[in-house]
Amino acid sequence: MAQSIHHQVVVVGGGAAGIATAASILKRRSSIDIAIIDPAETHAYQPGWTMVGGGVFEAESTIRPEKSVIPKGATWIKQAAAGFQPENNQVTLSDGSIVGYDALVVAPGIRLAWEKIDGLEETLGKNGVTSNYRYDLAPYTWELVKGLKKGRAIFTQPPMPIKCAGAPQKSMYLSCDHWRRMGVLGDIEVEFRNAGGVIFGVKDYVPALMEYVEKYGIDTQFGSNLIAVDGTAQKATFATEDGEVTRDFDMLHVVPPQVAPQFLADSPLAAESGFTDVDQFTLQHVRYPNVFGLGDGGSTPNAKTMAAARKQAPVAAVNLLRELDGKGPTAGYDGYGSCPLTVERGKIVLAEFAYGGKLAPSFPTWLIDGTKARRLSWMLKADALPWIYWNGMLKGREWLAGPGGLIAH
Repeated sequence: MAQSIHHQVVVVGGGAAGIATAASILKRRSSIDIAIIDPAETHAYQPGWTMVGGGVFEAESTIRPEKSVIPKGATWIKQAAAGFQPENNQVTLSDGSIVGYDALVVAPGIRLAWEKIDGLEETLGKNGVTSNYRYDLAPYTWELVKGLKKGRAIFTQPPMPIKCAGAPQKSMYLSCDHWRRMGVLGDIEVEFRNAGGVIFGVKDYVPALMEYVEKYGIDTQFGSNLIAVDGTAQKATFATEDGEVTRDFDMLHVVPPQVAPQFLADSPLAAESGFTDVDQFTLQHVRYPNVFGLGDGGSTPNAKTMAAARKQAPVAAVNLLRELDGKGPTAGYDGYGSCPLTVERGKIVLAEFAYGGKLAPSFPTWLIDGTKARRLSWMLKADALPWIYWNGMLKGREWLAGPGGLIAH
């Protein structure tokens, strides 16, 4: 007989969104009985992997033991969730045991679907094929960048949704900046092959990015989706409107297609997309009011970034506690997302925007104009944000991220 336990609040996922929400709940009600379900040994500051691939950070600086980020007062259930039974207020674990709850937070992240690109998995980490989307591969990106003196480097971007829509090109700009400094950029053909139709979804940031595309001589190819890789032959095949195109490469930086975790997609909690079906403002489930979803695993139509999770966590925490108290939601999420686009070593275009592509700067434009490449934005990403992540967001300290009120819609 599978054993059954119960907690007032159960959080599925010990990543950025899950830990931040648990910490925000405990900050508001320290006596609450809360459990976090996650099998991981380590917790990663994933936005740092772009910097690892650009030779700025050491990979080891981006990870810590998972146990060190579990908030004081929370119970860690070190297992994987395998299914949801929201009608019975239950989560099933991979060993078959059951965890009951009064309220549930669903934050399992997004799954990197490497297998959707034919031949990719067997060549990752060799033959010049790399990706900053994996901790163990980001250092290989930097090795390839340092070693490339001539030839063709291709950077890919799959169809949306993906986590951090700017990351595919961040890697490209940092690589180009290094090659320019080394005096070899003129001997390297750089291609950006993007399945989408634009370089960036919020038009205000496009002029600054295009300046760098031109400066580095990057050939941008839109509507070009990577479907197969032959690592030993160093050939990549793309689906385009005009049919399939195969390109030789010396370096290939791949961003994999991304989908909802299967156990979520198969559950009653999923929207058609496979992600947790929540109201985009309150983060409350549209069918099960004691369930809240956020982070990369949520259905909200915002950019899937760590910055979005930072703003969502307090909203989910406030509304979940109100639900437990038999009251309606009062906190609202405005769709905020941030993408610090590393256009060269020492300069960043700090894209910050809310639902509808509305600009949402955290700082006055006289201090940081996010639509231009700025040194101060680099200092924010390289020095301040990792510290804020470990010591603020994961501890329930809501600097520049307090829950906003609900707006009438």
